[in-house]
Amino acid sequence: MRRIEVVSFDAEGTLVTPRFSKLIWEVEIPSLYARKSGLGFEQARQEVLRQYEEVGDRRLEWYDIGYWFRRFGLEGYSQLLEGHRDHIGYYPDVEAVLKALAPSHRLIVISNSAREFLDILVGGIAGYFSDIYSTISDFNQLKSPELYSNICQKIGVEPQHMVHVGDHREFDYAIPRRAGVCAVHLDRDGECLDDGAVRDLREFETQVLAFNGPT
Repeated sequence: MRRIEVVSFDAEGTLVTPRFSKLIWEVEIPSLYARKSGLGFEQARQEVLRQYEEVGDRRLEWYDIGYWFRRFGLEGYSQLLEGHRDHIGYYPDVEAVLKALAPSHRLIVISNSAREFLDILVGGIAGYFSDIYSTISDFNQLKSPELYSNICQKIGVEPQHMVHVGDHREFDYAIPRRAGVCAVHLDRDGECLDDGAVRDLREFETQVLAFNGPT
């Protein structure tokens, strides 16, 4: 039987609700750009969103707020993030699941979010995790089979003894599976449920505990 020793979580969309990120990327940055460029808010917002789309989520720059501030000629992203910390929220199932798994498993975070974002996003629950990895800040790459293998080596666990859960079908499910990691797709909206998907972290917790049998 495959025994799970390490439980890895994605951050945004898995542990952290999208409220904070949507506010920063879709409201605050367009507002700053509107003031910088002299455009109206909606016109500035459409231009910012267009440029996000132009880069796309397969490039490191997509996740790098410093890159976007330079691109739009803005300043002060650290103050912007800190100033909206109170908009960060965790899904209702998060803390109970972390409390249930922590006594018997090593918990880590693997996220494509930049370190500037990630430390703020998981700050309220950071005490549950032994390691928190930003793929672009710590490894200069997005999630890949090689990255998952590298992290397994760093923390001293065989891939088959780690499980990863996240909301991105490719980055959090297909890719870690290619590295030999047990992966679970978290589909909170129920849009593409299949054999590898769960609707919430409570269901995921049940699967993890089932791997290791009764304690």
